[in-house]
Amino acid sequence: MNRILSHLKPEKLWSYFEDICQVPRPSKKEEKIRKFLLDFAKQHKLEAKRDEIGNVIIKKPATPGMEDRIPVVLQSHMDMVCEKNSDKEFDFDKDAIVPVIDGDWVTADGTTLGADDGIGMAAQMAILTADDIQHGPVECLVTVDEETGLTGAFALQPGFIEGRTLINLDSEDEGELFIGCAGGIDTVASFKYKSAKVPRDMVAFKVSVSGLKGGHSGDDINKGFGNSIKILNRFLWKIEDLFHIRISEFTGGNLRNAIPREAEALFVVRGKWAKLVKDQFEAYHKEVKEELAITGPDLAMEMELVELPERVMAKSLQRRFLNAVYACPHGVIAMSHKMPGMVETSTNLASIKMIEGDNIEICTSQRSDSATAKLDIAYMVESVFNLARFNVRHSDGYPGWSPNPDSEILRVSKKAYEDIFKVSPVVRSIHAGLECGLFLEKYPDMDMISFGPTLRRVHSPDEKINIETVQKFWDHLLEVLKNVPVAE
Repeated sequence: MNRILSHLKPEKLWSYFEDICQVPRPSKKEEKIRKFLLDFAKQHKLEAKRDEIGNVIIKKPATPGMEDRIPVVLQSHMDMVCEKNSDKEFDFDKDAIVPVIDGDWVTADGTTLGADDGIGMAAQMAILTADDIQHGPVECLVTVDEETGLTGAFALQPGFIEGRTLINLDSEDEGELFIGCAGGIDTVASFKYKSAKVPRDMVAFKVSVSGLKGGHSGDDINKGFGNSIKILNRFLWKIEDLFHIRISEFTGGNLRNAIPREAEALFVVRGKWAKLVKDQFEAYHKEVKEELAITGPDLAMEMELVELPERVMAKSLQRRFLNAVYACPHGVIAMSHKMPGMVETSTNLASIKMIEGDNIEICTSQRSDSATAKLDIAYMVESVFNLARFNVRHSDGYPGWSPNPDSEILRVSKKAYEDIFKVSPVVRSIHAGLECGLFLEKYPDMDMISFGPTLRRVHSPDEKINIETVQKFWDHLLEVLKNVPVAE
């Protein structure tokens, strides 16, 4: 293998990260990365085990003189979000991620990088094999399916881990210590639609939206990035009223926790109105480009003549569909009063997929620091689709993590950061789902914190990790481990 990251510091951590990039690890398909981790433990004669769901824990004894310290659980997740550019040929089940150094950042070639949370796993591996650092007893917990269901955290059984101090290595802003996170729930609307024959004297157009930034549906929801589904639906809604178009296909987005970057639709319209539709498209494209000049400067919209489809959506159902998608809320619903500047409640219109058998599925996800506000926005989304007479279901959801400002591991982590970098870190909650809330359900006395290097554009093909902050993250983590207090 041609090593691309071998000269970056800290070398061992980056080396392990590059090894991880070679192992396919889509959510719910973690067999290869799990074997990789267990083989790693066996090679280094470390105690390891897995549970029934597939979570892995690897243990390392304390270094000499540190045996009396509080045991620490270092936690990451083994799966990654699998997103790629539409023109990129890539099979996430088989192909290795290709890291690319771009100035001060490491990114990937047209796909998600998997630094979320490959960098957390790499840090664990570097600590497990290090012989020149100080730490008490360490347990490295790596969970499955964090990205699409928190399955591993949900299934974690009491007794699988022994430590009651946990450092989550799944954060994205160096210099910030996270002591709380939002809870979440998914709301999915679906319907089986009736189709009809294409009316006479029609021409067909394919219209697409691409080039948007996308990003994490929690951490990036307040940044004003365009939603490809909303942009496309807005155009179709407008020209349906003007020109009585009939839709044959509509797809957009992919994952529930990613803001959709791309969408496309196929529709037919009477030939006599084709020129007017093109004019409307050009005017709308210009309009949206101006709206997103700052937050989506690379927006691209295209419309081209294509062959006529065989069937189109029934007219009455099409109207209900377009209205429901238009009315479905997306974005920030409320800002936090407890932590100024932080989002409290949000919702993401994540994907629309046409499935075999004339089925359409619309996936949305809701997040909030407040359990009641989380349900309120989920029910708001449900109400929109109930009005359109769609079938609606909610996931079980996952709890938030309530901040504990008196946390002992917070005290240690904050002091360690100040001692090294001579500045105080920011202490806050994050508007994204971490597994910590679920850990608290199984281990109510768990003391937790989350920190990591700086990542940007996660859950999109533009995902990148800042090189300099990886060294800072590593230095901080080692200082924390060295200063964990003696067990009482």
